[in-house]
Amino acid sequence: MIAIGNFFFKYRNWLFIILYLLLFVPSSQLFCEDKFGGNYYLWPLVIGLAITISGQLTRGATIGLAYIIRGGKDGKVYAEELVTAGIFNHCRNPLYVGNILMLLGVGVLSNSLLYVLIIMPLFMFIYHTIVLAEEKYLLNKFGEAFQLYCNRVNRWVPSLKGIATTFATMHFTWKRWLVKEYNTQFVWLTGITLIILFKYPQLTNFNSEKRTFVLALILPLLLVYYLTIRYLKKSGRWKE
Repeated sequence: MIAIGNFFFKYRNWLFIILYLLLFVPSSQLFCEDKFGGNYYLWPLVIGLAITISGQLTRGATIGLAYIIRGGKDGKVYAEELVTAGIFNHCRNPLYVGNILMLLGVGVLSNSLLYVLIIMPLFMFIYHTIVLAEEKYLLNKFGEAFQLYCNRVNRWVPSLKGIATTFATMHFTWKRWLVKEYNTQFVWLTGITLIILFKYPQLTNFNSEKRTFVLALILPLLLVYYLTIRYLKKSGRWKE
């Protein structure tokens, strides 16, 4: 499992994009008119958005409070220090939990039975192997300190005990959140926009011209956001 995790860790940055593209594979519906009535589409729309937004908020809170430098080195697991503050005090892998929620949410939003029942379990298996590989590295490097941390904090299920104190006693660095997340946010928001407009023609009264207008309005705004944050980062005006 650890060997599998090391393999997927090397290519983990592609996982989000590849799994996002799988959203558009034809599939049976999670929610259909026969069982949920004429407004059946509201169920995946509301539930999906709630789940995926909670995922991005989880990532945002994690990065903004105490970002962990564990981006890998030469395609291998690497960590400069053992970070246990912020959201890491409530869950050992909050960034991965955020990713899972984001993808599960867009899977529900796309109303895809295939994605929720097949793709998501595969994605979670891949992440689990990556986490096992990371944990072996951290245990070898930090020893007892990491073992005590594991004994105290859950691997996957966040604990909300003391979460208010965490936010009250730490400074949220919103610039770091934007600088670290602008790539993910651009892909995520673009995907959400496309899913909503093409999977939910009811929202534009089945008017293709209206849908095209909304696309022409939102997509350039997202691109401007992406290019602006990228410029601020690359120019050194905003630092991580």
